[in-house]
This record gives sequence, structure tokens and C-alpha cells, in this order.
Amino acid sequence: MSAPSIPEITRVFVRIGVLSFGGPAAQIALMHRELVETRPWLTERQFLNALSFCMLLPGPEAMQLATYAGWRLYGVRGGLIAGLLFVLPGAAVVMALAAAYAQWGQVPLVEAMFLGVKAAVVVIVVEALLKVARRALKSGLAWWVAGAAFLALFAFDLPFPLVIAAAAAVGAAAMAGEAEPVPAPRVPVATTLSTLALWLALWLLPLGILWAVDPGGLLAQVGMFFARLAVVTFGGAYAVLAYMVQEVVGGYGWLTTGQMMDALGLAETTPGPLILVTEFVGFLAGAGQGGLGLGLAAAAVTLWVTFAPSFLWIFLGAPYVEWIGGQRRLTGALSGITAAVVGVILNLSLWFALSTLFGAVDRVPVGPASVWWPDRGSFRLEALILSVLAAQLLLRIKLDLIVVLALMAGVGVGWTLVFG
Repeated sequence: MSAPSIPEITRVFVRIGVLSFGGPAAQIALMHRELVETRPWLTERQFLNALSFCMLLPGPEAMQLATYAGWRLYGVRGGLIAGLLFVLPGAAVVMALAAAYAQWGQVPLVEAMFLGVKAAVVVIVVEALLKVARRALKSGLAWWVAGAAFLALFAFDLPFPLVIAAAAAVGAAAMAGEAEPVPAPRVPVATTLSTLALWLALWLLPLGILWAVDPGGLLAQVGMFFARLAVVTFGGAYAVLAYMVQEVVGGYGWLTTGQMMDALGLAETTPGPLILVTEFVGFLAGAGQGGLGLGLAAAAVTLWVTFAPSFLWIFLGAPYVEWIGGQRRLTGALSGITAAVVGVILNLSLWFALSTLFGAVDRVPVGPASVWWPDRGSFRLEALILSVLAAQLLLRIKLDLIVVLALMAGVGVGWTLVFG
């Protein structure tokens, strides 16, 4: 098959970006369907190798996976197109919601629309989990690794990097199978160094300019904080949400706890990576101190320092992904990580489903562990009914995803108007 053209790549990644609801589980499944099943631009092995590699990196793994796919299809130009198109639709929606929120304090019509969308996302996430599990769990040990990863996160709230490192160690020791050797890529040192220097400068030079122009100013503070956050965001936004709330609310005083929860709720139901919640936070921080103009500037700075490093990691590491896949021990480590990813996605999926079906979900101690447990009095019957409807449309009638999301948004508005 000949390589796709730039217009083809653009068209497909526009679709992926617009439909990327539901967090990493649904987003990864959507990319698999578009890039492996519908049009064979990547093989199964290439997709899983790339996914495992992206799980090792800080930042949004789904956005990085899209960037890698674009790079493989059309080099740096393709990577930029794919990565930007994965982020920009959601960023535009979050920007609009943040502006509305800053102006009116709430967006009831949008919340009503996303009542139906959120119900559909529950179904999308469960379907995605099953697909990823079928691809990744090929042995009894892989099932054990996935289960252990789930329990480590769901019941014991262990650090995500520790879970991934443990899975990699188990995989390297016990899951190293037959790997077809791949010659090491011949990437000149000068090329690697120039890529590193270029993207470090693109990422950090704007921060230096902001600090030089207004030392300690809001934009410089926002940029420095979210740049640090981007480096420690292993495993997606959930891994750093607690730290972000602590600093944004208690440290800097940019937002209240209620505003932070509203930000997360809106980010949950928009396309793109959940880490776009940082854009919402940046906008409110700026708008609170200087109005709309400073809000827009702070949101732009936040977007840049959050996502620019993801291009750095991918463009540096992409040439080595296939080589890593050809090393026996490294292949075993990646198999362990891939199995653990199923447990990670199960943890996120369960948390998302509980948060959708119940208005209040908290961690409850159970012996030495603690688990997410809903308040039964906060059960949302409408969310369950709409989720069942979405399941019928997606799994039984098999309507196109964008059609289902549009229909469910309309149903959500109708439900709210009728039942309040």
C-alpha cells in the first residue's frame, strides 16, 4: 500500500481529534480502529509497540501515540499534523467553555448537552477496554500482570511510574518471547542533538522571555508551573490531579476548590486529552487577575508548555521504537507494560463510570487498602438510562460514533428540559 498523502492524513486526524472523547481508553481504541482496522496504515505490532513506548513517557499518551503515527506516515510534518489535530479541537472547546464560565459562572446548556455525551462515553470506554484486553492479554501471566496493575492503582493508589516499572521488570524476566531482530536505526548523533536543541528551545525559550519581561508575573508563574507539571505527568492527567489541585488552590490561590472541580467536570466531557484541564485552569487564573485578555494569554502559555514537550519526546524516540520492539528482553518489558496498560485503563474506566452514574464518589478505606466507592444516595438514574440508550446505538445498531455523540447530546438537552 502506498503512503497516504498529507490531505488524507489531515482528514483522518481531524476526525480523530473531533471524536476523541472519553479519555485515553476510548481515544486509543478510536485510533486503533482508524489506523489499524479501517485503513492499514499501522500494523498491530507497530501500534502496540508505539503504545507501550508512549506509556513510558510523561504527558498524554494518546496524543503522543497520534504524533508517532503521523511521524511514521510522513515524518516530522506528519507528526506535527497528527499531534496538533488531536489537541486543537478539544483546546478550542475548552477555551470557549472557560470564557463562558468566567463570564457567567456556569454553562447549563453545555452541561445538558454533555449529560448525553458522558453517558455515551461510558459505553465507548467499556468497549475500548475489551478491545485493548483482547489485543494485549495473550497469556496467563499477562492476565496476572493486568490484574495486579489494576489492584495496585484502584485499591492501593500506588504511583503510576512504580506500577509500570514493576510490569516492565516482570515482562523482561518472564515474558521475553521470540523477537525478530531489527537493526539499530542509523540516526546520526548530530541529528539527535539538533532535534533535542530545537525542541528544548521551542519549549523553554518562551518561558525565558516571559520571565525576562515580567519576573514573577502571572504568565511566567503559569508557564513555569505547568512546564514542571508536564515533566511529571506519567500515566495521564489522573496521576497528577491531586498535586495540581493542591498547588493551584492552596499554593497559588488561582482557583477555588469548586472551580477546580467544575474545570475537571467540563474537561471530562470534551474531546482531546484530559490534561486540557490545565488550559481551563490557566484561563481562569488569568481572567481572575486581568480579565479576558490575560485569560487568553495564560491559556495559550499553558497549552504551549503542556504539549510542546510531547513533540520533543516523540521526535527524539520515534526512530528507536521499532528497534526496541526487536530486542528480546525489551520486547518482554513492553509486553509487561502493555498488559499493565489494561489494568490502568480498567482503573480509569471504573472511576469514570462511577463518576458518571453517581454524583459523589470518594475513596473508602478497606483494611490496608482504599477503594473508590459511590454514595448510593447520589445515583443518577438518567445517566444509567442514557448509557443503556447509547449502548443500543453503538453496539447493537452500530451507528457511526459521531452520529451517536450528536444524538446523545440532543437527548441530554431534551432530558434536562423535560425533567430538569
